[in-house]
Amino acid sequence: MREFRILLITLVAVFTTIATAEAQQTSRRYNIGDDLNNEISDTLNFDLDAPVMTEGDGTLYYIRKINLHGVKYLNHDILKQSAGLIEGDSIYLPSSFISNAMHRLWAPRYFSDIQIGATIEGDSLDLEVFLKERPRILTWNFEGVSKSKRDDLRDEVLKLRRNTELSDYVIDKNVKLIKEHYASKGFRTCEVDVRLTNDTIYEQCVNVTFVIDRGPKVRVGEINFTGNNSFEDKRLRRTFKKTHQKSILFFQNRKLNEEDYEADKELLLDFYNSRGYRNATIVRDSIYTIDDATLGIDIEVDEGKQFYIRNIKWVGNSIYTTEYLDNLLGIQPGDIYDKKSMHKRLGIGKEMNPEEMSISSLYQNNGYLMSQIEPAEIVVGPDSLDLEIRVFEGKPFTINNVGISGNMRVDDEVIRRELYVRPGELYNRALLMQTMRTLMGMGHFDEQAIMPDIQPVTDELVDINWPLQEKASDQFNIAGGWGSGTFVGSIGVTLNNLSIRNFFKKGAWRPYPSGQNQRLQISGQTNGTYYKALSLSFTDPWLGGRRPNSFSISGYISEQNNAYYVWQNATMHYRSMGIAVGFGKRLKWPDPYFTFYGELGYQRYGLKGWNSFIISDGVSNTLSLKLVLQRSSVDAPFFSRSGSEFTLSVQATPPFSLWDGKNYVSKELSDQDRYRWIEYHKWLLKGRWYFPLTRNQNLVLMLGAEMGFLGHYNKNKVSPFERFEIGGDGMTGYNIYGVDIISMRGYEDGALDPSSYYSVAYNKYTVELRYPVILKPNSSIYVLGFLEGGNGFNSWKEFSPFKIKRSAGIGVRLYLPVVGMLGIDWGYGFDPAFGKTKPSGSQFHFVMGQQF
Repeated sequence: MREFRILLITLVAVFTTIATAEAQQTSRRYNIGDDLNNEISDTLNFDLDAPVMTEGDGTLYYIRKINLHGVKYLNHDILKQSAGLIEGDSIYLPSSFISNAMHRLWAPRYFSDIQIGATIEGDSLDLEVFLKERPRILTWNFEGVSKSKRDDLRDEVLKLRRNTELSDYVIDKNVKLIKEHYASKGFRTCEVDVRLTNDTIYEQCVNVTFVIDRGPKVRVGEINFTGNNSFEDKRLRRTFKKTHQKSILFFQNRKLNEEDYEADKELLLDFYNSRGYRNATIVRDSIYTIDDATLGIDIEVDEGKQFYIRNIKWVGNSIYTTEYLDNLLGIQPGDIYDKKSMHKRLGIGKEMNPEEMSISSLYQNNGYLMSQIEPAEIVVGPDSLDLEIRVFEGKPFTINNVGISGNMRVDDEVIRRELYVRPGELYNRALLMQTMRTLMGMGHFDEQAIMPDIQPVTDELVDINWPLQEKASDQFNIAGGWGSGTFVGSIGVTLNNLSIRNFFKKGAWRPYPSGQNQRLQISGQTNGTYYKALSLSFTDPWLGGRRPNSFSISGYISEQNNAYYVWQNATMHYRSMGIAVGFGKRLKWPDPYFTFYGELGYQRYGLKGWNSFIISDGVSNTLSLKLVLQRSSVDAPFFSRSGSEFTLSVQATPPFSLWDGKNYVSKELSDQDRYRWIEYHKWLLKGRWYFPLTRNQNLVLMLGAEMGFLGHYNKNKVSPFERFEIGGDGMTGYNIYGVDIISMRGYEDGALDPSSYYSVAYNKYTVELRYPVILKPNSSIYVLGFLEGGNGFNSWKEFSPFKIKRSAGIGVRLYLPVVGMLGIDWGYGFDPAFGKTKPSGSQFHFVMGQQF
């Protein structure tokens, strides 16, 4: 007679993983399943009170069969393999085998309860595995918020996925994230309830609904300080950058964000340290409720005593003399202790800026890669301290190898010629930063991902690698615009990585020969028969490939007539054509940010019956030389966070009236003779500055100023061409008189010109606050608010930098690699346009292309 022995081995969650206890909690809180013991009792007649085999010597058994119970939706074979349960294997009981199998079954969180039993017959056994599947979440729903907010919560904030397991952990985690999300937006009393419903179609599936009650938006009503004897509350509040109380500055953000508040408290201590109070501390702070929509903040500070510097001592410096370092530090004995300024001049800690001159930069820019500066403060009295600045110079490092990776479309040689760090040269951090800016300015790589990988290989050699992420740089534009009372469509193609030398190379046309960073731009405009224009330009930034000397050539042709329909014949026309050849050079002095560009251009204007212009019939010619001096140190072309850019240009024609022998005073001189050769000198001065206002450099202040003037050699021969049109978005359907379009948001196109013949001079000032929404290679977006002022003038005598028309507004900029930059602005003009008596008022403007 065969002997049967039945043994049940039960291992609970306390003995295995925290997930077990959580699963049992889930069953209790959400009633997601019946007790597994009932199912076991219904399946086999096991004694649940049988003792667990945890003592004694193990006995060897062979696994004859493995039976899974309670699994309906998961693959049995995969579950057995993942648990390490294989028929035919041998195991010892008691041992850790069963507990390890349970660990592996708990890991994927598929089950809310697990029990394992065994039916033993001689030296063989059948394992009985009882599992309780968790319900799967079929849908995630939200109540109490709008559809757009639901999508944001589901996809961006919580990143919820369907067909995941239901557990306390999953629910509690998402409830916490929802509350944190709304708390960061000022809804600090947000309440979230959870409703679970069984799905009516799919078994073992539930639908989860978060019921959200945001409550009122809570703002900071007051910020109070105690213990401050040296500074008033008002001054201390100004040290906070993100946390503000109620004031007349209605635009200030009064939401309380915990992270921002902690950062502002650090700024408060930094302020005290910068005024000599090195021991200043925040004793305590409390946040309390004033009413349902208002919070109060109380902060108690201990200022301590104001400290002065008694002596300054340098230790470890051998490359630079103590006198030289003292002069660079700029701190004298007896000065008030200023930790912030000291760290900034030393170039250490959070005040370090590799772009600015500091003692750390002095070493880093001369090869001392491993140099370190450590100031030690030695208190020598109740209000005095000695500074001992310890310098670890190390050895100068030489660049061993410079590597490039990630470039698939841009040739290695094109990138290497832009590098300022080269093998065999001393390591120089300033040149490293210059290289970063140059690579960003090429426009072929993700600016946010450009970061050198610096790897010392010995105590004197270092490798510098540039891992690059390419982005699309070519552009295809289809656009429409309104100009001179008609709609004009345009189409354009810009290839930014052309390679002329590969034109006849086999296999290079994919889809065009690329790799040399040469630029080809072709564009056309038309509205049918009334207006047509075609332009083409080519630029090689490294003519010959050896030096950064650029070559450019461009040409255009356009025609406007009175044939408004195809079947009409034109009786009047305005035709223009032009060609220009230019050469540019990068300068090393005063610094490597300067460039110089010269261009020789010729334009021809032909008019027939064109009575709306100064010249109605005849041909006018322009031969001009244009010189441009430019300096640009911006860190990125689209969303610039730091640096500046300046442009000074002058364009001049020969003074034909000085030698052609014509009497330009005479009114009998025909327009054809007067304007056969146009003469002028044109001056432009533009500048922009970028200042990051936050530590993460996301909030950026842009300040801009520009002016232009068109001068003449002979007051009786003032050029009717090359003037300025002031007002609008800086774009137009077309431009037929060679005028420069100057944007002025809040006003219509040309609204600030003092006459129908445009402006001879102008000025413009801009203040913008910019904040990025998305900065990625495939798309970048930032929002802005602006204040703007500018005006147009008839002559230099009328010009005044203070006579401006004012406007303000908001806008957004979008950069897509395929189409370039797009934007829309809303502006409000506070002053009347020329010839008007009422303010310009509300205006919308569309922007295409980078403007400067």
